[in-house]
Amino acid sequence: MSPATKVIGVGSPIMDLLAQVPDALVEAIPGAKGGMELVGPGDMAALVGRLDTPPDQAPGGSAANTIFALARMGLPAAFLGKLGEDAMGRRYRSAFAAVGGDCGRFKSTDASPTARCLSLITPDSERTLRTDLGAAALLDPDEVSTADFSGCSHAHVEGYLLFNPALAESVLTAAKSAGCTVSLDLGSFEVVRAAGAGLAGLLERYVDAVFANEDEAAAFLGRDDPEAALEALGDLCRVAAVKVGPAGAYLKESGETCFVEALRVDRVVDSTAAGDFWAAGFLYGHLHGYALPACGRLGARLGGEVVQEVGAHLGAAAWERVRAEMDAVS
Repeated sequence: MSPATKVIGVGSPIMDLLAQVPDALVEAIPGAKGGMELVGPGDMAALVGRLDTPPDQAPGGSAANTIFALARMGLPAAFLGKLGEDAMGRRYRSAFAAVGGDCGRFKSTDASPTARCLSLITPDSERTLRTDLGAAALLDPDEVSTADFSGCSHAHVEGYLLFNPALAESVLTAAKSAGCTVSLDLGSFEVVRAAGAGLAGLLERYVDAVFANEDEAAAFLGRDDPEAALEALGDLCRVAAVKVGPAGAYLKESGETCFVEALRVDRVVDSTAAGDFWAAGFLYGHLHGYALPACGRLGARLGGEVVQEVGAHLGAAAWERVRAEMDAVS
């Protein structure tokens, strides 16, 4: 594809609430450590009220993290999702515009506030997510059309949309009808379990590139075997990736397979957005037509850099290292 190809992300634009907490707090709330669960406004307020200090705030959301990073890497970018007509929604739009993003695809509502995701970061750098989807959950399948994807060549879709099968089907159909290639990040093992047996058919019909971590891959395959999961996903999509944490990632494209090691880092501070930034690096290379190992190297660089900082952002020094990697593989 052309380096000027426009990429659009689709998913929930969420304001991240970032809090470093002891293990005891995560153990005291329902749900698996490291997973994501949906909560209502009351439960969110109760969880925030249990924190010792107010959480930091930053624009987030799975696909949005990837698209913010791609915009910072110089790709023309847009986003399709619904914000509340509130201060958080205005702040979110401003942040996307500041990195050069096209805000014209956002939809808005005054019926619910902008979505929030509380990221509980434990001392082992694992993050446990509790999400109040708010306005993001009000995106209706009938609001999505091929016009939302006009001028875009690639759509990156977050797996969390699969919790709403009708919306996911509408998004994927519209993206393909507009001529976009599609990548899907499976998002969490809960998403894979919720999608069930229908996930394979959806991947085969709509998805060109699928990204999974080892937990999501195991949930899809039914057993813990990353290489077998790669083969199974690669049989359904032209491009497949199974990430295995600090070891690296297994990659497959049109029958070619390789393994790319993760970036070695001295200290992991926060794993928030590691997979999202990995996807940004990989997609940047893929959309520029780079070889599979080079795409994996860019993914490893972005993912390795973001885990050394709190939240889904990189400082100036990290972006300099990213740009050096971009030059090295181009």
